[in-house]
Amino acid sequence: MPLPALRRAIAVTSALAGALALGVTAVPAHATTTLNYAALGDSYSAASGVLPVDAGNLICLRSTANYPHVIAARTGARLTDVTCGAAQTKDFTRSQYPGVAPQADAVTADTDLVTLTIGGNDNNTFVGAMLACGAAGILSGGQGSPCKDTYGSSFDDAIDANTYPALKSALRGVRDKAPDARVAVLGYPWITPAKADPSCFAQLPVASGDVPYLHALQAHLNNVVQRAAAETGATYVDFAQVSEGHDACQAVGTRWIEPLLFGQNIVPVHPNALGEQRMAERTMSVLGLG
Repeated sequence: MPLPALRRAIAVTSALAGALALGVTAVPAHATTTLNYAALGDSYSAASGVLPVDAGNLICLRSTANYPHVIAARTGARLTDVTCGAAQTKDFTRSQYPGVAPQADAVTADTDLVTLTIGGNDNNTFVGAMLACGAAGILSGGQGSPCKDTYGSSFDDAIDANTYPALKSALRGVRDKAPDARVAVLGYPWITPAKADPSCFAQLPVASGDVPYLHALQAHLNNVVQRAAAETGATYVDFAQVSEGHDACQAVGTRWIEPLLFGQNIVPVHPNALGEQRMAERTMSVLGLG
C-alpha cells in the first residue's frame, strides 16, 4: 500500500477505535431524526370501519390501525393524525364537523412528511356511483349496464370539472404550509375487478356491464389524483398494479377492500385492516422509509 494511503487507513482505524472506546456508535445523521408526520385525508386514510376506533375522535370514525399509524409505528415518526371519514378537499381549509379543525391546520413549517387520500368524496363520486350502480344492478338482476346507460360520463365530467382543480388547490395549500415536507398522495386501491365476477354479485350487486364501468371511473379518478400530485410537487403512490386481485370480490384474507354486502367491516366498500397494512407498506416503499 502506498505510504499516504497507509497513513489515512491508520488514521481512520485510530478514530474508530477511539469512538468505540468512548461507547460511540457511528450512525447516519438521519437515523436519529424523528419525522414530524401529518396524516390528512378521507375514510381510506382514516380506515373507517376498522377496529379499534380512535376514542379521541369518534365523529371522524378514525381507526388506530389505519395506514398512518402503521407507518408511524414502523418508522418511529411523531404522528399527528387528522384523517376523517367523508372528508372532501374543501375540508382541508374548513371545519368538517363542529369542533373538528381544518385538516391543513395540522401541517406546519416543521412538518417533514404528509400523507393523504382525498378526492373520492368530492361530487359524491364513490358513494354516489356505488349506490346508484348497486341499486340499478339489483333492479336489473345483474344484467346489462343500467348504471352506465343512465349516468354515462356524468361522474367523469364532474371529476374533471370540479375534483381536479380542487385537488390542485388543496395540495398547493399543503405545500405552502410545509415547503420542505415530502407530500405523498395515495391512489385508491381497486374496489372492483376489471371484469364482472358472477360469483360476487351477492356481495357487490353491480350489473355485469357496470363492473368495468366502475373500474374505469376509479381509474379516471386515480389518474386525476396522479396528475394533480405531479403538478404540485407531491409524490403519487400508485396502487394500480399492487392492488390487482385484492378487490372487494376476493376472499377474506386476500381482499383489501370490503364488499357492499356481507363484509367484515361496519363501513362497506372501504379498506380492511389488511388493506391498510398494504397501503402503509406500499407508501413506505415508494418513499424509501423504514
